[in-house]
Amino acid sequence: MLKVIRILAAAISLAAVSAIAVAQDIDGVVEHPMIERYPGQVIAWQHIENYQPYKVAVGPVTGYRSIGDWIETEGRVTRTFYKYEGEDRSYSEIYKNYLDALKAEGFEILGEGMSADRKGVAVGSRQWMEVTFRENPATKPGAVGTMFSGTSSSGGAGAIVASKERAAGKAYVVVYVEQHSKNYVGTLIDIVEEAAAETGLVVVDAEAMGADIEEYGRVVLDGIVFEFDKATLKPESKAALDAIADYLAAHPGKVFYVVGHTDSKGTYAYNSKLSDDRARAVADALKQDYGIAPDRLEPHGVGPLSPVFSNGSDAGREQNRRVELVER
Repeated sequence: MLKVIRILAAAISLAAVSAIAVAQDIDGVVEHPMIERYPGQVIAWQHIENYQPYKVAVGPVTGYRSIGDWIETEGRVTRTFYKYEGEDRSYSEIYKNYLDALKAEGFEILGEGMSADRKGVAVGSRQWMEVTFRENPATKPGAVGTMFSGTSSSGGAGAIVASKERAAGKAYVVVYVEQHSKNYVGTLIDIVEEAAAETGLVVVDAEAMGADIEEYGRVVLDGIVFEFDKATLKPESKAALDAIADYLAAHPGKVFYVVGHTDSKGTYAYNSKLSDDRARAVADALKQDYGIAPDRLEPHGVGPLSPVFSNGSDAGREQNRRVELVER
C-alpha cells in the first residue's frame, strides 16, 4: 500500500466537502487508500477484481484502433469512477491536481496528455481512450459509461499513466479525466497492484522493511512460513528471520508489535488463537535465536479482523494469512 496521495484544491472547505462526498457515494464502495479523491468528487461506480490481466498503454495510437506500446501486467485491479458536479472546476484543473500529486509522491510518469478538443493520437486523446477501454473494458455497467458518450456541452479530456515500485510489488495508476458537460467532470482511476510471487519464494529484506516501516509504520513479513494450521515455523523461514533480525539490530531504538493474521475460514475463536500463537512464535524465535530484547517485540493476534484482500478466493485467503511488524 502506498502513502495516500492528497489532492488539494484552493478555496474549498475540505471538511465540508468530505462530509458531502461520503453522503453521496453509492452504496458498498471502499475508496482505495492509495489515492485520495479530488475535493467534491463522489464515487458513482466501482469494480474490484482480486486478480485479472490489465494492459497499461504507455504510447500513442499508432494505427487503426491500435497502440504499439503496452505494458501487460496482472494482479488486483481497482477501478473507481468519480463525478464532480458543478461549473466551478474544469477537467484541466482536476487533471493537473492528480498529475502534480502523483509526481510529488514519487511516481514515475509513463505517459500524460490533455486535449481541449480530444483530437489526435496522443495519450489522453479520444482515440487513445477508446483503444485503452477496448483492451480493458468496464464489464460492470453503471455511471462509468458516461466516459464513452458525449454531450452537447462536453469538453476536453486527459489521461495520466504512472507507476511506482513498492516493497510489496509494483503498482500502476491510470487516471482518465473528461469534461462530460459544462457542469460534470468524470474521472476514472484504475489501480493495478501486481500479484505477489508464489508464497515462500519471496523473502522480506532489511531495505524493503525499512521503506515500508518508514512510509506506513508496518511491514508484512514475507518468507515466514508455518506448518499447516499450526504455529510451528518451518525451516525455510530462516532467511526471513535473518533479515528481520538484521533490521532490528540496525535500528535498536525501534519497538514493535508482532501481529498475526488469518483468513476467515473456521471459527473466530480458533483463528484468533492461531494468529496469536503464530505472532508469538515469530517473536520468540527472534528473541531466543537472535538475541532481540524481549521488550522490543510484543506479540498479538487479530485473527481475520484485518484482511488485505477478499476471503472469497484462494489467492485472497493466502494474502490474508500473514505476520506483520507494526511500529509502536
